[in-house]
Amino acid sequence: MTAIHLTGPSGLEGSHVVVAGAGRKGQVGEVVAAELAARGATPILVDRNEAVAEERANELAARGFNAHALACDLADETAVADLARSVESLAPQGIAGLVHTAGGFSPGAPVADLASEVWRHLFEINLTTAFFTTRALLPSLRRARGSIVYFSAAVALPGARVANLAAYAGAKSALVTLMRAVAAEERSNGVRANALAPTSIRTAANLASMGPNERYVEREAVARWVAWLCSPLSEPVTGQVIRLD
Repeated sequence: MTAIHLTGPSGLEGSHVVVAGAGRKGQVGEVVAAELAARGATPILVDRNEAVAEERANELAARGFNAHALACDLADETAVADLARSVESLAPQGIAGLVHTAGGFSPGAPVADLASEVWRHLFEINLTTAFFTTRALLPSLRRARGSIVYFSAAVALPGARVANLAAYAGAKSALVTLMRAVAAEERSNGVRANALAPTSIRTAANLASMGPNERYVEREAVARWVAWLCSPLSEPVTGQVIRLD
């Protein structure tokens, strides 16, 4: 996949972008937020752990960028509704983007041995969180004719090897279906939706679990794609799954 390099004005200047799942240091949300801020957006950083969200926001503030930190359990429907009200207060003009980096992986197992709690958990953190967050923030996205970027995975693409990965691949495949539904339903409202489908990203968690010798997608490359998909420069692009390898 050709790398994206934004030069000159990005169209994100003065906008707000929600990063749902800001994550700890060394994760992808950290670099995504920094790229968006460098392009002139004000990231609204959301994490289940308030201290984590504030740490990411403080790092950006130390570099001279604006950022906000909000705490929310994205799997809690009521909490996400409260989050939407907070976002509307911070960005009454609407949000230019929703970047849903929340999710996770757990070691796989054959379907015959797959624990039901693992199945439920992977669908909850990868799919349910995206559904709740999308539905709650659509009014703000419509107001600014914004863009949604979901994080699927290469394992969800046709032809991928999914043995022992039914729960994870199933959740990420369902996330693609959610994206396509939103893209079709919201195009007339000016809202776009796309999904990135990376192989392993070079995050602190992946390095710890898989080691340094795997082939990784760099976090910075992922962040550039996110910024482009959130920007007006990608206005014709919606309903697409973009593999990053």
